[in-house]
Amino acid sequence: MEEKKGLLSSESKRYDTLELRRGLSTNGSSSKRGGSGGVDIKVPTPETDQSGSDSSVVVGEDDQITYSWHNVNVYSNPDVASGSGFFRRKVRQSKEKHILKDVTGVCRPGELLAIMGASGAGKTTLLNVLTHRNNDKLRITGDLFVNGRRVDPDALTSRSAYVQQDDLFIGMLTVREQLVFQAMLRMDRHLLHEQRMTRVDEVISELGLIKCSETKIGVPGRIKGISGGEMKRLAFACEVLTNPPLMFCDEPTSGLDSFMAQNVVAVMKNMAERGKTIISTIHQPSSEVYAMFDRVLLMAEGRVAFLGEVDAAYQFFSRIGLPCPPNYNPADFFISTLAVQPGKEENCRKAITMICDEFVKSEEGTSIERAVAENSKEAEEINGYDSRTDVQVKKSPYKASWWTQFRNVLWRSWLEVIREPMLIKVRFVQVMAIAVLIGLIYWGQTLTQEGITNINGALFLFLTNMTFQNVFGVVSTFCAQLPIFMREHFNGMYRTDVYFLSKMLAELPFHIIYPFAFVAIAYHMVGFTNDYVNFFICAGIVVLVANCAISFGYMISCMARNLSVALAISAPFIIPLMLFGGFFLNSGSTPVYLTWFKYLSWFSYGNEALLLNQWQGVKSIACNTNQTCFPNGQAVLSFLHYENGSITGNVIMLVVLIVVYRTLAFFALLAKTFRKQK
Repeated sequence: MEEKKGLLSSESKRYDTLELRRGLSTNGSSSKRGGSGGVDIKVPTPETDQSGSDSSVVVGEDDQITYSWHNVNVYSNPDVASGSGFFRRKVRQSKEKHILKDVTGVCRPGELLAIMGASGAGKTTLLNVLTHRNNDKLRITGDLFVNGRRVDPDALTSRSAYVQQDDLFIGMLTVREQLVFQAMLRMDRHLLHEQRMTRVDEVISELGLIKCSETKIGVPGRIKGISGGEMKRLAFACEVLTNPPLMFCDEPTSGLDSFMAQNVVAVMKNMAERGKTIISTIHQPSSEVYAMFDRVLLMAEGRVAFLGEVDAAYQFFSRIGLPCPPNYNPADFFISTLAVQPGKEENCRKAITMICDEFVKSEEGTSIERAVAENSKEAEEINGYDSRTDVQVKKSPYKASWWTQFRNVLWRSWLEVIREPMLIKVRFVQVMAIAVLIGLIYWGQTLTQEGITNINGALFLFLTNMTFQNVFGVVSTFCAQLPIFMREHFNGMYRTDVYFLSKMLAELPFHIIYPFAFVAIAYHMVGFTNDYVNFFICAGIVVLVANCAISFGYMISCMARNLSVALAISAPFIIPLMLFGGFFLNSGSTPVYLTWFKYLSWFSYGNEALLLNQWQGVKSIACNTNQTCFPNGQAVLSFLHYENGSITGNVIMLVVLIVVYRTLAFFALLAKTFRKQK
């Protein structure tokens, strides 16, 4: 370790130092207490290199991270929901499951720590606790320290990376575009564009992604893309790209062949040698991969069976009478020894309890306790205050500015939209086909008494078609990509408002062009008022109605937990709004206690505006029957109780509905990003 520190000291001379105010404490020996509760630290920054040299920088001593955890216990959430709707209440179960039991450990700079154990041992759960992810349904106790201080999850996010087990990507992007997107939002602000692109090329080369760099990632079952192994390497590449001082990996080698698994671990080892702190779960590594680890954390039944150097694991198991056979993969031996075998559950659990108890009493166990205690006291001793008090961190988790985030997320959203065949081709054909069909059904209507009903029906059909087509077209916009958004947001890539605005603006051109094209085809085929002013007013109203429906679809998409729920609740919400649109129920016949409902309906405003546009200028209507006739357009409007209506007023209300529904959608999405407070 002394040699490693000497190497880091000599390498750090190549970098300028910059005084910054950081909420996340670094090495306590070089930190000083700030006057406003912050910490003044020296952060190495690379010199501006116009030649595009290697951007994989060595982590200076002042930027290293020691992560320790003490007596971490995790319980399954004992609260379950009972009832439905407003009557939902939580009922406490009789017994909660104890998942992690007094887990204690530490990982220092320059170390690659591998967490191993049989399935169900608690590896991923521990990693989720350390990263403050996916813990909403768990009750967690214990202490987590970074360089001796507790930190806010957002501050940890800005200094760490997490390669999760499941791979989540936008399938329309190529491998290179995905990495460029990550580089623009996650790398330090001071880096030039050329340096970011150089780093992208380096990572593509290191992880063997050159062959598929221009291939679309793909969508399973829809769009053919890269292989499963390439996708796993891409997930790892996205996190390696930023050179984080602290990195978590959840089984990064799963699904890879032995050669590529060794290549991935070699990259992790190389990062650790640069002074980074690497914590990774691993599933049955080969003997070659196992030999590359600095330290191993063996877990069984939620407890720590061993934590220490690789060679010390042999000695520990030998001392307790469980020596690893010669010429045997030690990883396989440890995992099989700590597994609960079917039919032998009781004996296996007794053996696991004995191993875990022996480790607690062993020299390795006591040294871990001392290291954890030393790390938790470091800030208290150096800075003169109690480190057990939670630190209120004001540092932003985002490395890119708001404008940079917006520009790059909009770029990705636009690529996703124009490459999505469902949006471009299928919906275009759908719009054209329905417009022609309506035009043929209502072909050549004239201003007669029979034509009044037909024209009014065609106008309302414009509204219903725009509503159902657009609501179900966008209802998947947010809920289908919610896991991707949540992961990238918690990785500190972009803000919620940036994502929401980008998705809306990327789709907006098509949400204007398609409704306009629909009206352009059907308007003259049906035989509405033959005036270009009326045509453009009709087209504008239909565009607004379409965007009202889209806004409503966004709201449903953001509120729903998944796509199935969103699709299930869309129609029941739309039908009442349609019933109060003025076509099925005369506006003057609406019950008083339900009058408020029509003010939420874009059907009502759209129908009234279209009818006013159609009938206000009609001076006479032919009457060829002995029944009561409507002599002019004003009589039609009076019958429908729209004689005092205003097109401008209805247009304003449609715009208000668009703003209200989209605002509600945004806050619904924002609510999902709030971390659970422990």
